Amino acid sequence: MNRFAQSIQKRLAVLVMSVMAFGLFAPNELKAQQASASSTRQDGASAGNENGGQDTGQDNTGQDFTSPQNLFQLRYQYKTAPGTGSLKGSIRTVTTDTLYLRSDFTFDLGSPWKVVFRTDLPFVAKDPISSDHPSGDYLYGVGDADFQAALIEQINQQWAAGGGLRIIAPTGPDNITSGKWQMMPIVGARTMLPELSAGSYFQGAVRYDLSFAGDPTKKNISNLQLWPMLNISLPDRWFFTLYPSADIRVNYGDPVTGQTGRLFLPFDFSVGRSLTKDFTVSLEVGVPIIKDYPVYDFKTTTRLNMKF
Repeated sequence: MNRFAQSIQKRLAVLVMSVMAFGLFAPNELKAQQASASSTRQDGASAGNENGGQDTGQDNTGQDFTSPQNLFQLRYQYKTAPGTGSLKGSIRTVTTDTLYLRSDFTFDLGSPWKVVFRTDLPFVAKDPISSDHPSGDYLYGVGDADFQAALIEQINQQWAAGGGLRIIAPTGPDNITSGKWQMMPIVGARTMLPELSAGSYFQGAVRYDLSFAGDPTKKNISNLQLWPMLNISLPDRWFFTLYPSADIRVNYGDPVTGQTGRLFLPFDFSVGRSLTKDFTVSLEVGVPIIKDYPVYDFKTTTRLNMKF
């Protein structure tokens, strides 16, 4: 790994640790403000439910597909995965560092319907080996951007459901991204779990990633993505989430390097905290349990959300 990449990782590590430290040692005045803001939101949620049930009142971490909001997210992901080695037929670990800029815009269509638009712009550093890049040095560039539109119904105070479509454009250069246009339909539903704690919920969602155009020399993409997310609200605005990402995959497309079957099943979790009513930080870690379809060997993701 070159000095530039090492410098980026060190700076990001310092940023992550600083943000987490702020969450742990926030002053008492901030806690008092948070308690007041939480009470205000709960009062607003009750009023909203009396007028059609638009808000469930839970602390939204930005991962709930069925609870749209106006959001800007700064997300950094470190991932290792199998790639081609220097010799034909050999396998070498490829490291990918990605900084994502995400924005969500929500429009109220009248109780109980909302439509939300999402865009993601990734900036990628990656060290693949290929015939036209045999050195394996780090490559840098803009990744494949995407746009998503979804329609959400807040059925009642406990239940919400919706569906949408994401389009992924091959804006990234060769050796960094897929080179394919992709469409990703998604459907999901969420139920609140007050039996666990106020604000806890379970969301079940299904996505299907399918390539439909682009570079004909690149691998065709066709995989089912499952997202059984359990979010548990903890005291003092902390939260713990199982499967915060749709990382359970079943591959029906072209096989990737090191693939021996169709299933990828990781153990994926995150821990985070709402620093204020508008700022949330979390750290996600994923490791494979079954990687017959090797999506990654190890993954960490840091998210900083700002609501507006």
